[in-house]
Amino acid sequence: MFSKILIANRGEIACRVIRTARKMGIKTVAVYSDADARAPHVELADEAVRLGPPPAGESYLKADLIIAACKATGAEAVHPGYGFLSERASFVEALAAENIAFIGPPANAIAAMGDKIESKKLAQAAGVNVVPGFLGDIATTDDAVRIAGEIGYPVMMKASAGGGGKGMRLAWSEADVRDGFEATKREGLASFGDDRVFIEKFIESPRHIEIQLLGDKHGNIVYLNERECSIQRRHQKVVEEAPSPFVTPKMRKAMGEQCVALAQAVGYHSAGTVELIVSGADTTGESFYFLEMNTRLQVEHPVTEEITGLDLVEQMIRVAAGEPLGFTQDDVQLNGWSVETRVYAEDPYRGFLPSTGRLVRYRPAKVGTEGDTRTRVDDGVRQGGEISMFYDPMIAKLITWAPTREAAIEAQVEALDGFDIGGISHNVDFLSALMQHPRFRSGEITTGFIAEEYPDGFAGAPLDDTLTADLSALAAFIATVHESRALRIDQQLGTPVTAAREHVVRLDGGAEHHVRFTLDKVTVDGGQPLAFEADYAPGQRLIRASVGHRSRTVLVEKQGRSWRMTTRGASHRVTVMTPTVAELARHMIEKVPPDLSRFLLAPMPGLVTRLDVAVGDKVEAGQPIAVMEAMKMENILRAEKSATVKATPVSAGSSVAVDEVIVEFE
Repeated sequence: MFSKILIANRGEIACRVIRTARKMGIKTVAVYSDADARAPHVELADEAVRLGPPPAGESYLKADLIIAACKATGAEAVHPGYGFLSERASFVEALAAENIAFIGPPANAIAAMGDKIESKKLAQAAGVNVVPGFLGDIATTDDAVRIAGEIGYPVMMKASAGGGGKGMRLAWSEADVRDGFEATKREGLASFGDDRVFIEKFIESPRHIEIQLLGDKHGNIVYLNERECSIQRRHQKVVEEAPSPFVTPKMRKAMGEQCVALAQAVGYHSAGTVELIVSGADTTGESFYFLEMNTRLQVEHPVTEEITGLDLVEQMIRVAAGEPLGFTQDDVQLNGWSVETRVYAEDPYRGFLPSTGRLVRYRPAKVGTEGDTRTRVDDGVRQGGEISMFYDPMIAKLITWAPTREAAIEAQVEALDGFDIGGISHNVDFLSALMQHPRFRSGEITTGFIAEEYPDGFAGAPLDDTLTADLSALAAFIATVHESRALRIDQQLGTPVTAAREHVVRLDGGAEHHVRFTLDKVTVDGGQPLAFEADYAPGQRLIRASVGHRSRTVLVEKQGRSWRMTTRGASHRVTVMTPTVAELARHMIEKVPPDLSRFLLAPMPGLVTRLDVAVGDKVEAGQPIAVMEAMKMENILRAEKSATVKATPVSAGSSVAVDEVIVEFE
């Protein structure tokens, strides 16, 4: 076994590997860029080595610097995590030349599976189902149009070396191919240095299901069940679960055996994942097709660990050290259900725009076992740290386990309410809304779920009558506590007054709710008195309460004379008034928000690569106005309504900030 390993990565996966290595008695070496000098993974490791400036191309992607760090510290092996150098065959070969072990698959397997076109040919030869398509070289747009027509629409255009959702475009018609083929080539070249594109049939009602593999250097390969990864946004996974609610035991066996055959064909060892596209419209479960193989650990590996009881990082280390697997296929467990959500620094209320900056507050959900459920948080950030523009915007992964799918999902909702993140935007509300969505809970999901269920964007989870009443009660209680302090009725802060109190509560400027407190009871809108219990002191942000024996966890922030209360996937502006003040407020005139419809605003920071209009031009709704490039992806900005161009403050080649005016209309 190794005595010291180096982790060629950062953030939560670096922390994850370090924790397992420590459990195994193995010393660890962290590497870092200047942006990560004070990051948690640096402090968690036994040693740390600086690589260089923040850009990954000058630090984490420099193989020679990683090898030099191994030599300087005496590290015998490298765990690559995921991303960066994890799927670069040349890196594995360079390590081998220096007699440094790679905790991952052999270079030839990485090379074979790294090319989407060649990997499909290998999969087909190994007897794995493949999606109908054209895997040869496509030189021109006209060729692409002809090939797409032969396959039959809809088709998917994909960059051969693509991944992470980049370099993919769906085409429903010839016009879509003509619009998107060259853009797909450019994205492939910009992101992966390879502009080859292939075209394949798009599977309707598609589900994204993947098989986790694990193999050793002695020829033993097993599959560790499947993961359902269909909840995606722009081809990037948002929610993962294991097992899949769609997969039957017969289907699991067929998929697993085909994936093992593929791994055997390329001499695979270590952890790896075969991704499959599955037709949700085929209830026989036989319409599954090879998509790609990821020759590394996956972000969503914790859900597999939760249902199998295996530590995949530990298994990878043992395999790299030459140990055989300590179990067979018949020993693989499938126990309970696990769900993972990815907490990202992005704003779901503004089209999921990336958010960077300092984590002014960071308090994750409470972890551990409670009753029949387990809650786990994998992160690599801390309060006061920076979410940098240079790296992935992930803040944390929330993983829950329970005996049933329903319980694991409910545990997610409870845990998401326990996050307190400030200083940047985040997607916790959106994740909670997904967990509560009736269609998600039914298991009838496809990769189009988010686009189909949120066609106009995200505006927060809906508020039902029960939650409205509970929030009204809690808001009135908070107001009562503050009144108690102000009036010095009680000697101890946070203790409710003994006399009955009445308040009028308004949520989001809507209807009024009348709340009456009497000791440990609360009545809302003249309903039945409910038992009420809460622990709160002025200044406290996270409140746990019981209303009518319902558990509520609410994040509370004072905003002027109102409160911002966040729970169950939405934030609500709550105003608490005495009955007299409420009567006066009914006569106040609401302010009208400014009209911004005459401006085309930059939805994100980026580069304006093309401006398609000039002053005086008349445009129609849906007409392309400009093209922006951000995070190596092109975004076409379109007119929202018919109008005439009054001014163009920026030009092609201009860098713009979020909400900067690109075009002004008359």
